[in-house]
Amino acid sequence: MLELSRQVSIPDQEIEMQAVRAQGAGGQNVNKVASAIHLRFDVRASSLPEGFKEKLLALGDQRISRDGVVIIKAQSHRTQERNRAEALARLKALIKSVMYAPKKRVATRPSKGAKQRRLDSKKKRGRYKALRGKVET
Repeated sequence: MLELSRQVSIPDQEIEMQAVRAQGAGGQNVNKVASAIHLRFDVRASSLPEGFKEKLLALGDQRISRDGVVIIKAQSHRTQERNRAEALARLKALIKSVMYAPKKRVATRPSKGAKQRRLDSKKKRGRYKALRGKVET
């Protein structure tokens, strides 16, 4: 079971994992051992709350197919167990990204002192630059 929060979790039956051979260079071992993990998670058929499903499907993430299936391939580690853990962590991070609404930005204005300090530093810099190039012959 994949715990997302105290209230939300995903049963193992909803996550389909398959061991496949990893791509790329890796010596003799890469051709013999299926150490990469191919994770599939059907968002529409899952037990996630409806709000999470809608946000996930609206993400536009390349890992989510048109059918609403999240496909993650983890192959960066040498062992199957570590790749399995990485794939689950990536799925958890993806779902957690839609669980919480981003904080609204509160518009603030610079203080009078901050404005004055900025203008003073600009004037000082301008005076410094004005000293350049005045070459007397």
